[in-house]
Amino acid sequence: MMSELAQQPLKKPSWIKIRLRTGEDYKHVRNVLKARSLNTVCEEARCPNIYECWNRGTATIMILGDICTRSCGFCAIKTGQPVTCDTGEPERTAEAVKSMGLKHVVITSVDRDDLKGDFGATVWADTIKAIHNRAPGCSVEVLTPDFQDYRPALEKVFAAGPEIFSHNVECVERISRQVRAQANWQRSMSVLRQSIEYGLLTKTGLMVGLGESKAEVLETMEQIAGLGVHIFTIGQYLQPSKNYLPVKRYVELEEFEEFKRSGLNMGFRFVESGPLVRSSYHADEQARTVIKKSENE
Repeated sequence: MMSELAQQPLKKPSWIKIRLRTGEDYKHVRNVLKARSLNTVCEEARCPNIYECWNRGTATIMILGDICTRSCGFCAIKTGQPVTCDTGEPERTAEAVKSMGLKHVVITSVDRDDLKGDFGATVWADTIKAIHNRAPGCSVEVLTPDFQDYRPALEKVFAAGPEIFSHNVECVERISRQVRAQANWQRSMSVLRQSIEYGLLTKTGLMVGLGESKAEVLETMEQIAGLGVHIFTIGQYLQPSKNYLPVKRYVELEEFEEFKRSGLNMGFRFVESGPLVRSSYHADEQARTVIKKSENE
């Protein structure tokens, strides 16, 4: 990876624009989360949409601490060996959701391969239940790790009843070992398959610009659609710093539009496609659309 990291970075195109602005809603979200000692993937992963999302009164809360046991080549979250598991986090998370008056919330986490019993699934389930109890009008979307495809861990999360279950494949299979060495692409597909078989509305996401071809993206989308996944997101990979994998190419807007059209034709109920799209970008709008479609079936 080191030779790749030394490459001269590509110049960002004009359509990669991040609006740096704060407002009262932004400050409210920040203060609510800070007061309850909660982490967000928005901050930890340096999400380009943090200003837009927080100004809309939305955020993606990250549970199980802020230290990940894996070291993916694209992710800015700290890597190391966590020392604790905060059992009070589920209730504080639910309090924050209620305080912000959310109608839809996305919960994610670091990977906790150190928690050998269930890889943190109990905390996940407790968080989902706490939100449903304290904020019954809020739908819960979970963006989970793979739990090493351990079925009892997955069933704990499934049984807690999230309105949407999400797990990202992140990239096309050919480059998966390079992009996330401690994960497994087929394992991620297995997690998605089990969610669908359990009967949950299921979502996944993909990054582009890491060296894949357009044909590989479309083939991957076909495979994922074939599982029965309901929501698909696709966005441009942006290098967090020189210590991470470089951007191999910037995908043009027309290609993102093509991915959206193709995805809808493949059978996805909702496709979010664009340069700055991330897993939880406009997740509340996706949820409203897909949940409503599901209820009308």
